[in-house]
Amino acid sequence: MNKHPNRAIQLWLFVGLLAYLILPWYAIQDTAWYSVLPQVLGGAETASGLLQALVHGRIWLLFGLMGLGIAAVGLRVPAGKSQSHWLLAGGLLGSLGLLLSGFMIGAKGWSFGVLNAQLGELAVNQFGIGIGAFLAFLALVMITSFGIARRGLFKGDLFIASAVVGCSVLLLLFIAFPVTKALYGAFLNEEGHWAWSAIFERVGHERVWGLNCLVGGVRCGVAWNTLFLALLTATGTTVMGTMMALLAERSAGPRVQTPLRVVALLPIITPPFVVGLGLILLFGRAGVVNQVLEYAFGVAPTRWFYGLFGIWIAQLFAFTPIAFMIMRGVVQGVAPSMEEAAQTLRADRQKTFFTVTLPLLKPGLANAFLVGFIESIADFGNPVVVGGQYSVLSTDIFFAIVGAQYDQGRAASLAWILTLFALAVFALQRGLLGKQNYTTVSGKGDAGIPMALPDGLRRVLNAVVYPWLAFTVVVYLFAFAGGFVQTWGRDYTLTLAHFRTAFGLEWGQYGLVWAGTAWNSLFTTVKLAGLSAPMTAAVGLLIAYLLARTEFRGQGWFEFVALLAFAIPGTVLGVSYILAFNVPPVELTGTGLIIVLCFMFRNLPVGVRAGTAAFKQLDRSLDEASLMLRASTFQTLRHVVLPLLKPALVAALVYSFVRAMTTVSAVIFLVTAENELATTYIIGRVGNGDYGVALAYCTVLIILMSLSIALIQFLVGERKLGRRKAGLKLNAMAAH
Repeated sequence: MNKHPNRAIQLWLFVGLLAYLILPWYAIQDTAWYSVLPQVLGGAETASGLLQALVHGRIWLLFGLMGLGIAAVGLRVPAGKSQSHWLLAGGLLGSLGLLLSGFMIGAKGWSFGVLNAQLGELAVNQFGIGIGAFLAFLALVMITSFGIARRGLFKGDLFIASAVVGCSVLLLLFIAFPVTKALYGAFLNEEGHWAWSAIFERVGHERVWGLNCLVGGVRCGVAWNTLFLALLTATGTTVMGTMMALLAERSAGPRVQTPLRVVALLPIITPPFVVGLGLILLFGRAGVVNQVLEYAFGVAPTRWFYGLFGIWIAQLFAFTPIAFMIMRGVVQGVAPSMEEAAQTLRADRQKTFFTVTLPLLKPGLANAFLVGFIESIADFGNPVVVGGQYSVLSTDIFFAIVGAQYDQGRAASLAWILTLFALAVFALQRGLLGKQNYTTVSGKGDAGIPMALPDGLRRVLNAVVYPWLAFTVVVYLFAFAGGFVQTWGRDYTLTLAHFRTAFGLEWGQYGLVWAGTAWNSLFTTVKLAGLSAPMTAAVGLLIAYLLARTEFRGQGWFEFVALLAFAIPGTVLGVSYILAFNVPPVELTGTGLIIVLCFMFRNLPVGVRAGTAAFKQLDRSLDEASLMLRASTFQTLRHVVLPLLKPALVAALVYSFVRAMTTVSAVIFLVTAENELATTYIIGRVGNGDYGVALAYCTVLIILMSLSIALIQFLVGERKLGRRKAGLKLNAMAAH
C-alpha cells in the first residue's frame, strides 16, 4: 500500500499556491517572465495573481484560489470517494472558473451582469495568460484528475488519470479549439455576426469552383486545381514509392541498397522547395534545358515548366520518399511463408506476386496514398516557387491572410475546403480497408527467404527506378551548384559570395561577429526545433502508452483528436493558430512559443504512431510484473517501458526535429521579424529572385539534416525480423 497516498495532491496544491503568490499572472510583453520576478508586487502588468485579484480589481481570479482552498480540505479526508468530492469540487470550480472568465470576459457583446462598469473595463483590457496563470490552471486540472481517480475511474491510478486528463486538455486547447475556431470563422460575416450564407458567398463562385478549363477556358477553379494536383501527386508518389521499396527489399543487392536508400530519402532532409529550385535551374527560363534548345535549335526560352506540370514534378520528388518509407516497412513485413505456400500450390512467381504479395501491401498503399494526398494539398513551397499562374488553395489561403485584402473569413472558408478534401480521403481509406486483417508477422518462424520478383516486373523496376534516382541526383547537383555560381543562366563564375552573404563571419572590436544575414534565422530555427522535438516525442509516446495500455470512456475520440493534426493540412493549422491565439486569454501571436506549439502538435501524430507500433511489440506481462512488485505506474513507465522504447523515442525526436527545421506551410503565418525561420528566409530570397543565396542556405540545411539522419541511423540501426541475409543473395541469383 502506498504510504503517501496524498503526496501528488499536496505537490499540485503547493504549485498552484506558489503560482498565485510569487509569479507574474499575465504575459509580459517584450521580455521573459523571470526577468520581472522582483516586480510581482508592482503594477497591473507584472503583479501576481493574488494581487491582481485583491488590489487591481480582477476579482474573477479568486475562482482559482477558492478551488485550491476547497481541494485542500480534501487532504483531511481519507483517500477514496469521500475525498473525491472535495477534489472534484475544488478542481472544477477553479479550472472552469478561470477558463470561462478568461474566454468570456472581454468578449465582444458580453454582458457582465452584476459586475460594474469599472470591472468590465478592466476585463476588456486584460492581458494574455502568463506563467502564473498557466501553472495555476495546470494545478487545478491535475487536482480534478485526482478527484476522478479517487472515484474509482482509471482503476484509481492517479498517474493514468492525470495523464489522460492533462493530454485531453492539451489536445482540446491546441488542436480542437483552434481548428474549430478557424472553421467557425468562415460563417461570420463582415460585421462579425453569424451568417450561414457567409461561407457560400466567399467560396461559392467561379474562381473556386469554375470548370472553364474543360470547355476551352484558361483555367479551372482553385478547388479543382488543388484536388486534381493532389490526386496526381498521391498516385505518382504511391506508385513510385512502392516500386522503389520493392527494388530495395526484393531485387537490389546489398551494394545497391544503401546508396538507393540514401538517394531515396534525400528529399526528406531538405526544405520542400529545394527540389523546385533545382528544377528551375534545369527547366526555368534561364535553365540549362532552355539554353541548350535555344543554342542548338533556335527555340526561344519560355516559361513552359511553370504551372501544373512543374508543381507535380516537384511534389513527386519531394513526397515520394515518404511513400518509400511507408512501403519499405510494409514490404519487409510480408511473410515469406505465405508466398511459399502459394508456390507450393503450383503458382508461378508472377501469379504469386499479384494474388498474394500485392494484396498484402494494400494497407501500405492506402496509407501512402493518404499521406501523399494530404502533403500535396498542404504544400505551400513548391506552388509558390514553380506554380506560375496555377493557383492552389494553400497559396490562396496565404495571400488571403498576408496580402492586401487581409480577409480572415475567406482564408477560413478555403480552409474548410482543404479540410473536407483531407477528411474525405481519410474516410475513403478507412472504408476501403475496413476491419480486414493484414497481419503477416507473428511469433511463428518462417524460412526468411522472400520470393524473388517476377522477371518482367524486375525489368520494369530497373527501367523506371534507376533513371528516376539518377534524375534525383541531377536535380540535387544543380541545386547544390546554384549556390556556388555568380548568376545562374548568365554568369557561371565559381564563387562563395552567396555563402558569405548568408553565413559570413567577421572579426570586430569585441570578437567574432555573425555578419551573415542568415545566422539569426538559422539559430532561431535550431532553437525552436530543438525545444519542440523532445516535447513532441514525450507527449506522443505518453498518448501512445495510454492508447495501448489503458481503456477508458471516450478513448476513440481521444485517439481521433490526437491524430487530427495529421488529417488537417499544415496550412489550415497555421491559420487556426492565428485566429485562435491572436487575442487574450491565450495570446501567443508574434512569440516563439506559438511556433514551438505549432511544431509540436503538427508533428504529434508521428510520436503517437511510432509509440503505438512499439507498444504492440512489448508484452503486457512486462508492465504487469512491475506493478505486481508494488511499483507505481509512473515508475513502471520510467524504469521498465521507456528503456524498451528507445528506438521509437529517438526516431520521434529526430523526425520531429527534421520536420520542424524544414516545414513551411504550418508556420508561414506565424513568423515575425524577431522569429524568422530558415524556410521563410529562403522563400523571401526566392521572391526577390536571389536564387544563389537561397540555394546556399539550402546546402547548409541539407548538411545539417544529413548529420541528424546519420546520427539516428547509428543510434537505432536497422529493424531485425530474424530473416536470413542469404535471402537477398538467393533472390539475386534467381533473378539472373
